[in-house]
Parts: sequence; structure tokens; C-alpha cells
Amino acid sequence: MLPVKGTTPAPGAPGTASARARRAADGPQPPGEHTRPLRVAVIGGGPGGLYTAALLKRLVPGRQVTLWERNAPDDTFGFGVVLSDETLGGIEHADPRVYAALERDFVRWDDIDIVHRGTRHTSGGHRFAALGRHRLLEILHERCRSLGVELRFRAEVPDPARLAETYDLVVAADGVHSTTREAFADVFRPRITAHRCRYIWLAADFAFDAFRFEIAETGHGVMQLHGYPYAAGASTVIVEMREEVWRAAGFDETDATESVERCAKVFADALGGRPLRSNNSAWTTFRTVVNERWSHGNIVLLGDAAHTAHFSIGSGTKLAVEDALALAACLREQPTLDSALTAYEEERRPVVASTQRAARASLEWFENLPLYLGQPPRQFAFNLLTRSRRVTHGNLRLRDARFTEAVERGFGCPPGTPPMFTPFRLRGLTLRNRVVVSPMDMYSAADGVPGDFHLVHLGARALGGAGLVMTEMVCVSPEGRITPGCAGLWTGRQAEAWRRITDFVHDRAPGTAIGVQLGHSGRKGSTKLMWEGLDEPLDEGNWPLVAASPLPYKPGSQVPRELSRAQLTDLREQFTAAAVRAARAGFDLLELHCAHGYLLSGFLSPLTNHRTDAYGGSPQKRLRFPLEVFDAVRAVWPGDRPMTVRVSATDWAEGGLTAEDAVDVARAFAAHGADAIDVSTGQVVADEKPEFGRSYQTPFADRVRNRAGVPVIAVGAISSWDDVNSLILAGRADLCALARPHLYDPHWTLHAAAEQGYEGPGVVWPAPYRAGSRPPRTGRTDAPKPRLTLGD
Repeated sequence: MLPVKGTTPAPGAPGTASARARRAADGPQPPGEHTRPLRVAVIGGGPGGLYTAALLKRLVPGRQVTLWERNAPDDTFGFGVVLSDETLGGIEHADPRVYAALERDFVRWDDIDIVHRGTRHTSGGHRFAALGRHRLLEILHERCRSLGVELRFRAEVPDPARLAETYDLVVAADGVHSTTREAFADVFRPRITAHRCRYIWLAADFAFDAFRFEIAETGHGVMQLHGYPYAAGASTVIVEMREEVWRAAGFDETDATESVERCAKVFADALGGRPLRSNNSAWTTFRTVVNERWSHGNIVLLGDAAHTAHFSIGSGTKLAVEDALALAACLREQPTLDSALTAYEEERRPVVASTQRAARASLEWFENLPLYLGQPPRQFAFNLLTRSRRVTHGNLRLRDARFTEAVERGFGCPPGTPPMFTPFRLRGLTLRNRVVVSPMDMYSAADGVPGDFHLVHLGARALGGAGLVMTEMVCVSPEGRITPGCAGLWTGRQAEAWRRITDFVHDRAPGTAIGVQLGHSGRKGSTKLMWEGLDEPLDEGNWPLVAASPLPYKPGSQVPRELSRAQLTDLREQFTAAAVRAARAGFDLLELHCAHGYLLSGFLSPLTNHRTDAYGGSPQKRLRFPLEVFDAVRAVWPGDRPMTVRVSATDWAEGGLTAEDAVDVARAFAAHGADAIDVSTGQVVADEKPEFGRSYQTPFADRVRNRAGVPVIAVGAISSWDDVNSLILAGRADLCALARPHLYDPHWTLHAAAEQGYEGPGVVWPAPYRAGSRPPRTGRTDAPKPRLTLGD
């Protein structure tokens, strides 16, 4: 449906579909080693299979290409297909005849309408192109036949293993329910995930004038409509809702006709009272398909057989077509079939993985739609448009500045002020912008005392314009260190050293706050410096470890002692004593570290807490000691200064904490007085399986903020100021903490202001640096344009 836009490379850029297509489309090649295979079997007559067949036959006219499809030529499920500019560019370069046929039938439009609680907001500049799925298949049928592809419809597909014996290449484009994939499941090793919503593909006999999202709040729950035109007098309409809403509304007991009629009534306003129609449509649940391998011998998966991406970003046909382009190009470029299939997978896998991450974010946004219903309509619309994290604040401003500025005004941004430079208040502390320098362990202290390195490190980042600069995890005892280089607050000498740093920040970077993160390493202590061996035990000089339970972090790690009741009391006192020193040292904010598998985090996770006393077992019991520490610290921390808590919102491991658990943990800390929750993930167990990617942890912060109703700090591969603006304006986070960007550029926030042309109170250049507030000039890279161009 909605193409993923905003970060795609320009058509023709290296590695893009259009570049691949151009390389593959230099014209028919003479027979040779690089043109093999000569006998190709294609399983599946959808767009991906048909386009692959056409490309392979066009590149080598002497190839024998046979396609099997068990359905009739005009059997199809669904109605309209949306293709992105990048995909169309690839088609145009690879086969201008197919592109010209598509171009004649495309419906194009620019607007997206979001209707929420009776209010419609329109955002323009999005550039969509769609056509009917029947027409797309007709075009591809015609092209295949003109090239000499043998199309076998209503034909039982031969066993893939038998095809592999008689053909040089077997392309399995047989869809999400691929029998080929299942036949070789032990090789492809698919992972199929079913999701929480039911949906049905329908159509209406009129054309929407925009891509339309409409939300219906019914007595049974929230339902949503996704609609777009695909012909002059026809639109695709998808109705979607959570499984429990679907059952409560009785759709599980209605036949197809009644389902269609009831959907039309629910969305009568959007449809103008018109009916909906079906094409053997049935309610279904979306399934995300991921395969560990895409090829086996001379069999290769393509399109939905290899991977799926949720329809809300419109990527099913797009991905299949781009797979076909890449496969054809790799077969042409590589000397052997094995190297071609390897190159195909290496090229496509990262692109598909990125698209699937965006699709997952979009899918989960719609699954959790009730979280956002209370947002102001304009913010809700912006949130919906940016849900995949690929469409951002920045490219929405380029597409539709008026819409984006209206969202900013509703949010409270003064004129000309990006969202990241709006102030935020936590208790008695007002941060002048939403940027946080995330806690980063430097492992550079001596006996827990921060030195000149810490002064320069933290001082530079305070001068760099962030609203809040956080220390690394500062340990409450010598035994609570991760490494011998960790900083501490268990002595007065350490507190004095910290005072030197806070005084510098307050004196030389006025308006910047500095916070301390207090923690204890637990079972992850007594290890080497990070660059000497991450999480590796010291070769000598080890100190004893303590933890919730006597479980080593990983094989070869030191085994901690289980904390006794008396030791728990001692630990609470160590935290409170450190907090008193932190207050005297001049810190503006204190964060309690309950994440990443350190001591307090070890109590929260069922994977690391196997206690049978009052501090283990149920979630409430596992929360008990971290809450006791929080209460003790809050009691001695100055009342006007805020306290935050960092949590791991998921353990990324089976049987561990989940995103739902994180909401309960956040609610508990908020009820005890936490002013914000710093939402990180993982690092609790060594065998975790995180799903890395751009901004990959921010959905957890979003969920905590909008479920628990507590301010959040979002972290996790937030790399650009555009990301920060998008997250803040959409209401997914209140503050954004960045680590590596601040290692790369200590003045990241100042430069973000300069790049956006912002000069307001949300960020202030230090007086000695003002001359550098504009980028330095570089040598001229353009050339004078021709004054006169003459034709023949």
C-alpha cells in the first residue's frame, strides 16, 4: 500500500534497482558461460514470477523459460498495486516496453488523508503510482508471451526436487505459503511470525482522491481503513482490526457477504455510503516470513516465498520485482550459478531486512493504534505518517511544509524552532532542548576518581549544546565496578573530582544540565577494560561478585554470590551514600541504572533472578529490591531535582522480560516518584538475539510513554537530528539520548542547530566558538552552466 519513501537512494545510484536493471539490460547476450542457466523453471504466476521469467528470457532469447501457475491467468487476490519511483525506475531501465505499458494505466496522486475523530488532515507531496493487479498481470502475461516464455496455467506444479533435476535453475516465486520453501524447510530454515490484526482486501467502485486512512472507534474496539485508488473508478479498501476486536464484533461468525456489508457500514462516511465488493476475499492474519537461506543448490526463493513485508508500507510487489531485477543482473554478471545466487542473496538480504524492520514498525503501530487515539488530530496524523521511521520530519517538511508547520505549532514549537529545541521540564529542572548525551562508560578513572579525561570528555559535550549531559555509570562501591577503570562515588575524594566537572559545566556551558547515573555491576563486574576484552574476566586482581542469584554472565565468567538480606541492606546504604555525595557534587539529575544486566537489572529479569524469597518469583517480588533502592535514594536526593530510571525493556531472549513487562516496570517506578524512564534494551543475558537497526529501541520507549503515561528518554541507534525531531513531534519520546553520534562529534547539537538554521534559545554557542557557528567554506565544486544550447 504505502510505499516506503524518504531514505531511498536516487534512481540510478549504485546498487539500486534502476542501476541493476541498467546493467542487466544492455541487450541480449551471446551464449556463453555467464549466460547460464539455459533451462529455467519458474514456480508461481504472480508479478515476481512473471517478471523474472520475462527478464531472464529477454536477456538470453535462447533460454527455455517455463512458468507454472496452478490458478487461471485472471485469478488474483487483492485489487490494486502501488509501486515506488525507485521500483519503476528499475523497470524502465530493464524493459522500457513493460514500463510504457504500466505508465499508460497508472493512477497517480500526491495526497494522504488521515481521518481521526471526525477531523481530516491532508499531507501532500507523496507521489504515488498504482494500477489494478489484474492489469499488471495482463501486461506481464503479454510480455512473457511476446518473448517466448512458456506459461502453464491451471497446471499442477511438478515437485521442486524433480524440477531441480531437469532444469538448470528453479525460481520459487510461489508466495507466502510457498510449497517449495516448506519442502526444503530444513535448508531454508524459515521463521514465520503471525501478527495480532485481522484484515480483509476489498474494493470500492469509485476512486478516492487521496490515500486515505480512517479510524473508527466502535463499541467493539478500534477498526481502521486503508484505501487508495488504482483505476479511474476503483479503489482498494483494506479493513483491519485487532483479533480481539474482530471476534468481539462477530466477524468470526459472519460469512463473506455479511462481512463486506458490515465493513461498508462501519466506514460509510469514508465510502460516501457506497458498497464494497469482494474477490473471494477472506479475513486473514499477516505473517512475516524470514528465511536463513534463500537458495539450495539450483533452487532459489524470490518475493513472498523468501520474505514478506506488511502491506501498510506497500512492499510486497515492490520487493518481488526488485528481487527479479537483482537475480537477473547477478545471473548475467557472475560466472557460475552458485556465485550468482550467492551474489543475489548478498545484495538483496540487507535491503529486505531494512524494509522488514520498517514494515514491522508500521505493523506494530497499527496493532497498537489505541495508544495514540488521545493525541491531538494533527499530531496523530504526523505520528501515522512517520510510523515506519523511514518517513521523517525532514522529508515531510520537503513534501508539505504547510502541514508540518501546522503540526509544529500544535506541538508548541515557536516559529522557526525545530521540535528538538523546545524546552522540557522535569520536576524543578527545565532542559532547554530535548537532546541528551547518553551515559557512555569511558573506563578511564583511577581508583574510581574521574580525572582530566572526564573533564574534557563531559565538558566538551556540555559545550556542544546538549540539554542534558549524563555521566557514565558511576559505581557505588569498589565491588560494584565493571572494570578497574570505572568511576565511582563511594569516597569524598571522588565527589570532589566530580564537583570540578559539574562546576565547569555550569560555569562554561550555562543552560546545560549534567546528570549522574548510579549503578552497581552485579554479576557483570571484575572484567577487563572494554578494548582489552569486552565482558572478559580479569587475568588477575579479581574481586568477588554479588548478584540476585549465583548465575555467571556467560561461560567462563566469575560466579557471583547470591545476596543475603543483610547484604541487600548494605547495598541500599551504598546507593544512598553515593546519592548524597552526588547531590553535594552539584549534579542536576540522578538516574538509577536498572538495565543491561547489572545488579538491579538482575533482580528484574526472570532469567537472572531465581530467588525463592521475598525478592524473587513474581514480577512484583522481582521489583521489590530495585524499588527499595529507588525509594531510599529518592529520600536523600534533593526534592526539586529529578530522578530517572534506566530499564532494559526487553531481554531479547526467550523467557525474559518483554515489552509488556517493561510497561509494568515503568508504571511501578513512576508510582514511586520516577520523573522519567530511560528506555534501553537487552545486555541482560549473553545469548540475547537483538533486532538491530536504525532507531531499533525507540518503539519500546514509545510503548512505555503511551501505555504507562510517563515521560521517556528514547535511546538506541538514533543517529540524526531528523530522527530526534520525528520522535519528539510524533509523541513517541520526550527526550532522545545519543551516544555514538556524540563520540563522533562532541558538538553534535550545535551543528544540528546550524544545519537547520536555528539560532534561538534552545541552543547557545559558547562565546569563544561563535565564529564557528557556520560551516566553513569549501572550494567551488560546480561549474558555470552553458549559456546557450543548440539542437541539430
